[in-house]
Amino acid sequence: MEMKTRINQELRNRAPEEMTQLVIDNCRCVNGEIEGLNDTFKKLEFLSMINVELSSLARLPNLNKLRKLELSNNRISGGLEVLAEKCPNLTHLNLSGNKIKDLSALEALQNLKNLKSLDLFNCEITTLEDYRESIFELLQQITYLDGFDQEDNEAPDSGAEDDEDGDEDDEEEDEAGPPEGYEEEEEEEEDEEEDEAGSELGEGEEEVGLSYLMREEIQFINFFRVLHFGEDEGFSRREEQLNSIIPFLDLFSEEGLRGEKRKRDAEDDGEEEDD
Repeated sequence: MEMKTRINQELRNRAPEEMTQLVIDNCRCVNGEIEGLNDTFKKLEFLSMINVELSSLARLPNLNKLRKLELSNNRISGGLEVLAEKCPNLTHLNLSGNKIKDLSALEALQNLKNLKSLDLFNCEITTLEDYRESIFELLQQITYLDGFDQEDNEAPDSGAEDDEDGDEDDEEEDEAGPPEGYEEEEEEEEDEEEDEAGSELGEGEEEVGLSYLMREEIQFINFFRVLHFGEDEGFSRREEQLNSIIPFLDLFSEEGLRGEKRKRDAEDDGEEEDD
């Protein structure tokens, strides 16, 4: 797939000026030059053109916000001065697997004042004697070469850097403390929750404490009200139903309970006499 076609595919109906990242790896450029990429990609911060048979950067558009540029596994041997002109804020540059042979090809990178990381894996220049010392001396602004600094400390990956930034933000928030009034609001919410829990518990306890017989008596009384004031023709049937219920109402009442107790006492006395 040609580079121009691949770029249109990656846009996915988005406007070029909205893009902040663009990955067009493994496509094919015509005559070793960039095509389909223009100044409308003005917000681009990350651009990856790995293995696209690129040999010239002459047609690279102005990308003032570009921070990371991936150009590994291409045919670039020089012409890097265009980077300082078109991408002045570049911080990470990967030229691994290109045809960079000597230090003179990298001299133009001295003008990239913000460059911190440079990768030259699998370039012929890496076979030079004192390669690392020479690069750090030439490009004094960089911190990492091929993933390590001058003391052989490994460079953090992008994810780790983002995490560190996030941790710093969290620490700042912790030091600043919660916003004013936050603790009071939190205490009020806790009090409300406790009140609600207590209310629910009280209702539950009251429900458990209600006498089952009392609820039944209330139901019977309501039934009597409906029966007494009802105007339908089923009065006789309801009256029969009520008559069958009245003994239970007597039983549930205090007087009924006392009468039932007297009845049971009398039966007990009769049984003693028989004996």
